[in-house]
Amino acid sequence: MREVLNISLPGVMVKEVKKEVKKGHFASNSEFIRHLIRLWNTNKLAQELKNDRKDFDSGKGIKLRSLKDLM
Repeated sequence: MREVLNISLPGVMVKEVKKEVKKGHFASNSEFIRHLIRLWNTNKLAQELKNDRKDFDSGKGIKLRSLKDLM
């Protein structure tokens, strides 16, 4: 189920969004914003994975020998 979220943007940002929609890169203004949120989530996950890799490489990680080690 979708909900409505109203946001305020500076005029220059609104122009950029509308320009990209007009070019056909996005179906709507909402689709443009959804794309940005997905991109932000992807970047956040990538950073978490990078941090986890650093922890693992520095010896803070735990090697699992089997799924039982998760419990």
